Amino acid sequence: MIFIEPGPSPFPRDVGRNQLRLRTLILLRWMAIAGQLAAITIAYFYFDLMLPLGLCYLVVGASVIANLVSATIFPENRRLSEMEAMVVLLFDLAQLSFLLYLTGGLTNPFASLIIAPVIISASALRVRTTVVLGFMAIWLISLAAIFNFPLHFADGSMLSVPRLLEFGLWLSVVIGILFLGLYSHRVSSEIQSMSDALLATQMALAREQKLTDLGGVVAAAAHELGTPLATIKLVSAELIEELADSPELRDDAQLIKDQADRCRDILRSMGRAGKSDLHLQRAPLETVLREAAEPHLDRGKSVIFKLQPLQGGTDQQPTIFRKPELIHGMRNLIQNAVDFSQSRVWVDAEWGPEVLTVRVVDDGEGYPSHILGRIGDPFVTKRNAPRQNQRPEYEGMGLGLFIAKTLLERSGAELSFANGTDPFLTSSEKPDRCGAIVEVIWPLEKIVAPDQGSLGENLPIAH
Repeated sequence: MIFIEPGPSPFPRDVGRNQLRLRTLILLRWMAIAGQLAAITIAYFYFDLMLPLGLCYLVVGASVIANLVSATIFPENRRLSEMEAMVVLLFDLAQLSFLLYLTGGLTNPFASLIIAPVIISASALRVRTTVVLGFMAIWLISLAAIFNFPLHFADGSMLSVPRLLEFGLWLSVVIGILFLGLYSHRVSSEIQSMSDALLATQMALAREQKLTDLGGVVAAAAHELGTPLATIKLVSAELIEELADSPELRDDAQLIKDQADRCRDILRSMGRAGKSDLHLQRAPLETVLREAAEPHLDRGKSVIFKLQPLQGGTDQQPTIFRKPELIHGMRNLIQNAVDFSQSRVWVDAEWGPEVLTVRVVDDGEGYPSHILGRIGDPFVTKRNAPRQNQRPEYEGMGLGLFIAKTLLERSGAELSFANGTDPFLTSSEKPDRCGAIVEVIWPLEKIVAPDQGSLGENLPIAH
């Protein structure tokens, strides 16, 4: 048993990097232009450094022209394609590198700013684009370290640093490009994966809520129309007896009775399809667990339910809230167990004076040890080949367990994942419950519905 995938993922595996807005890059470039102009002006007029002022301003002017052209030609809300964003960032790298070439190379304390375009790419673009930009940044900073205009003061003395320190500055920039680029990419990928997974969770919960509402409508309709249909049937039966001497009228009364029976059968079948008791906001614990497991009870695996009180708990099973997130979350866990079990799945429920515990256990091979600590994180891509053959359609994204964990935690539960036995035991040494174990624990006040007597009149479902 590894993960559950409730359906094809709506998120392509190779996609997910955000497209950069042109406006964002323009604003960042204006900030860089302001900083470059300030640094050049202060260094020349305040610190008396002899800079090729005309060339420096020309290089900065190229960025000004590029910004003005971009802001004029393209709309502010334009999102750049991968290639367009790479070209823009390559221009920024080249501009900054040429400016470093004019202002002392690595002796310029602003040389580390060449890391900025790489970090932007790592945060918003694909890996291959970031690799290209990182390689170009290292190549350009290396050229600037070897070929540059040395910085001179007004008295003719040259600003220089020891060769060992210059090498250390170069190495720190290269390491900064590699480390910060990798770090930014990793953080951005995790944020994107979490965002996609949360969106999928919202979609799953919305679907379950719609099914719940539909079941409520069907159940309410069957309940409310039951009495009028019974009255119609009773009156039509009496009319049939009284109209024995009028065959034509008797046939009409019989038609009314038959159509009333048909309406009753339709509502009854719709109630079964929509789970006619979903209009209730609460139900006994076993009813909710069986409802969650119902789609997977006829898949050739034995699902065994066991409910018992702990010391201090009431003998009668608790009545709990029937929440869509609880039903969908437990259904995912049970489906996962059924998918990867050999023949049996156990659903155990225990309640005491403070907590309610539900365990889903199977007799499969359990979770792979190398991902046991990461279960519940979205888009875990590592998987085991034998288990992949056991479930060919499974993609190993980890999204299903993430959805289950998120929805159940939303209902107030805490989840833990474990294996039922040592993976190095032989088949004969393993106990029956040797597979994966998922334990879900609720505080009683979070899940047990208080006794409020009669439910009262059915209310319209809020939209």
